[in-house]
Amino acid sequence: MRKLALLAPVFAFLCFAQFASAQQGDVFIGGGTLFSSSSSSSNNGALPSENGGLYINLGGDVVFMKNIGVNVETAWRATQGVYIADDLNYRPILTDFNLLYQPKIGKKLGLDLMAGIGAGDTRFYSPGASSPGYANYVSTDHFMEHLGGGIRYYVWNHVFVRPEIHYYHIQNNNSFTDNGYFNSNNLFRAGASVGYTIGGKE
Repeated sequence: MRKLALLAPVFAFLCFAQFASAQQGDVFIGGGTLFSSSSSSSNNGALPSENGGLYINLGGDVVFMKNIGVNVETAWRATQGVYIADDLNYRPILTDFNLLYQPKIGKKLGLDLMAGIGAGDTRFYSPGASSPGYANYVSTDHFMEHLGGGIRYYVWNHVFVRPEIHYYHIQNNNSFTDNGYFNSNNLFRAGASVGYTIGGKE
């Protein structure tokens, strides 16, 4: 499952090829941050929160029938977070595949509403650089459900900006016995994307 993050751009490209007759397609890139409950409010208070950090997101979609389409997106932490000071760092990678509903509100305004499934991959890094044949990290993978929404505004021709929020429910993310290393299964990512619409825009 951890290879899903690497396959996301390939999947997006294949979607565009598969639905060549689609009404439209979009590609986008953005940034945001992650929110979760604090450790003090968790039943598993010994585990840290998966809060903060700059997250980069990259994705695409195709719309092919009455504002209905499919979407794929990956978001990852731009820098490693500190899990145990001077001993262990971490980087989450969140990849989701969604059914997309994209209604238009006006000539320049619309919504992106999505729901789907994916994988929450967390890489844990030991100090030092990777060497040939040896990676300095291990990964844990968990199945997740995803809900997301954003407000799309076209600022110039086919170029749009989209403030957005995403909810992830990561299975066993807070169960240490099931390789879950954080205090909550529930995460929120808030941010904004800049994108380009290919075809279909009136």
